[in-house]
Amino acid sequence: MKSSTFFAVFAIASLVACAPPPPARVAVAPPPPIKYIPPEVGLNNSGLDTALAGKLDKIVKVSIEEAVAPGVAIAVGRNGHIAYMKGYGYIDWNQPGSPKADTNTLYDLASLTKVIATTTLAMILEENGQLDISRTVVSYLPEFNSPEKAQITVKQILTHSGGLEAGANIYGSARGRDQYLFQINARPLEYTPGTSMIYSDWDMIILQLVMERITGKTLDVLAREKIFGPLGMIDTQFQPPIAIRSRIAPTQVDDARGGLLWGTVHDENAWAMGGVAGHAGLFSTAKDLALFSMMILNGGEGANGVRIVKPATIARWTARQGKESTRALGWDSPEGGSSAGQFFSPWSFGHTGFTGTSIWIDPEKDLFVVVLTNRVNPTRNNTRHVQLRRDVADAVQQAVLGARIVNWEAR
Repeated sequence: MKSSTFFAVFAIASLVACAPPPPARVAVAPPPPIKYIPPEVGLNNSGLDTALAGKLDKIVKVSIEEAVAPGVAIAVGRNGHIAYMKGYGYIDWNQPGSPKADTNTLYDLASLTKVIATTTLAMILEENGQLDISRTVVSYLPEFNSPEKAQITVKQILTHSGGLEAGANIYGSARGRDQYLFQINARPLEYTPGTSMIYSDWDMIILQLVMERITGKTLDVLAREKIFGPLGMIDTQFQPPIAIRSRIAPTQVDDARGGLLWGTVHDENAWAMGGVAGHAGLFSTAKDLALFSMMILNGGEGANGVRIVKPATIARWTARQGKESTRALGWDSPEGGSSAGQFFSPWSFGHTGFTGTSIWIDPEKDLFVVVLTNRVNPTRNNTRHVQLRRDVADAVQQAVLGARIVNWEAR
């Protein structure tokens, strides 16, 4: 047995010794590491080209020289940062020693009231289960009871598709909330609800009255408690006190209302309602609107960490509600010739105000642009602000580093 085992082991060893050697292992060089080149960070870590500051200075200063307005304030932000914020010119053309306009100058926001105050409050009330936008207006306001208006829903007034006319000079005879509700209810519809879209101030007045009826509080109190206070928007308010008049940009010379409107709402219907209205009446600063815009881009959470609304709510309310219109819920989206310029994406949203104000937010690029002017000083016939807002929007979009620029307006 031992002999057999020995020969078996010897045979195996001989075979192994005669076998060709294994091929030499070729050392494979490791792949070169992927080199990550971070994007250039400019303008307060916002990812905007630092050359933007000079471009905006030139755009605005030339516009003021061409009489766009006595003063302009701008706020631009991206990636959670306020990238650029500056005031230009003066609050008024004509007052001797007129204060300079800056980022703390209060401007009459006009129709920006619709989104900064009224629409945002509606989002909050819906989240809290207090407002159902699928319900009819009359179910909240029994006085809104003319037969042709019985089926108008809250959602339809938010998308300006409820059939109401654009507006009328109700201020000539009506005063206060009750008289406005009576007059709007009595006036004929412009079209069958849900079949078209006409941008209407009445829609936001009706929404204001719905929310005031639900809560038992006026719009100004609600906005202060639910939005401005929590977000630290300390200067945003209806009916600013005369004590801060030197910080307020005056608007139009209106002889019927005593001359220069200074700290008094420009819109006649908002004035006739007492200065607090769902469509107009809010005053604010570039600094405060930067805080508001950052909250929107941050999914409802302010820069101070206070949340006022959920991300899903913002996403749903700022999305277009149909192919037949550019309207979202309360908000608008870009279209040809709008103040958003050429490069704000179709997923952007914003709004304008008659006094020369605008706000545009692009979630795709985490970007916002606020432009405030008092272009109606001294007359509303001045339309130079239209090009100014577009030029500012285009300059900001073109300054975004590391992003493809697309002319969406041309598509």
